Amino acid sequence: MSGGLVALLDDVAAIAKLAAASVDDIGAAASRAGIKAIGVVVDDTAVTPRYVTGFRPERELPIIWRIAKGSLRNKIVFILPAALLLSQVLPGAITPILMLGGAYLCFEGAEKVYEALGGGHGHAEEAGAEVGTAAHEEQMVAGAVRTDFILSAEIMAISLGEVAQEPLLSRALILIVVAIVITLLVYGLVGLIVKMDDIGLRLAQSGSGAARALGRGLVRGMPAVMSVLSVVGTAAMLWVGGHIVLVGLEEFGVGGPLHFFHGLAVSAGHAIPFAEAVVEWLVETLGSALVGLVLGGIIVGIMHLLPKKGGKAAH
Repeated sequence: MSGGLVALLDDVAAIAKLAAASVDDIGAAASRAGIKAIGVVVDDTAVTPRYVTGFRPERELPIIWRIAKGSLRNKIVFILPAALLLSQVLPGAITPILMLGGAYLCFEGAEKVYEALGGGHGHAEEAGAEVGTAAHEEQMVAGAVRTDFILSAEIMAISLGEVAQEPLLSRALILIVVAIVITLLVYGLVGLIVKMDDIGLRLAQSGSGAARALGRGLVRGMPAVMSVLSVVGTAAMLWVGGHIVLVGLEEFGVGGPLHFFHGLAVSAGHAIPFAEAVVEWLVETLGSALVGLVLGGIIVGIMHLLPKKGGKAAH
């Protein structure tokens, strides 16, 4: 009897070790997949704070929480099943879909560059309800969740492309982990950014001289932080979008552009051996961003030549 019990305990220990290894594998794969989607994550973090502008401070975090729940619903209830079904039934479609998502990222990044240069006025603000009212809150939450759907679809598509070779169950678990972690990361950061002014103001009004100085610095510095975050988000979209398109082209047998930038990066790295890895990464990143800017610029040009709903040409 004791021998049987020992054998059973050995089996349980072996199963536990296997489960732990599987959890580690899923965590590692989710980490790799999440890193691939960093450009969209930064953009999501930069875009969302505008949806709580004009509300009372006590409503800001509840609104962000509502948007976060909508984002998680987008990822897990709507996007995840469709992505898994597609990867199981028609895996060859993943690369073209990824490339379309990459092209959209390039378009968004190039559009922001175009607007920054004075060529546009940005996305129209939500209208139709008095600012700060319950109706306005509903409207802004709905608008944020709609915008998030596009960004979430890109995040999940990029993540799926990274783990497409995993078994179906592992793929599902990895994407669920990515969805939860990225949603918590994005909206946790958004909440911190949105409340940073209040934190700074409270510190500025406290009794400590150092705390007051820090608080005033936070209040004055947050607009600059938001501006930097917006620039980083735009650059990340161009870089990630361009890289997705280059890798997709290589998979379709057009590897020249990707190999060109890789060769350029290696040469630049050899020229500066004390920072070889950093230089290689920087050159490849700049190359991908350049491709993203050119492709996005072409799409922006086409979109602005198309007639608007009213029949007038877009300017």
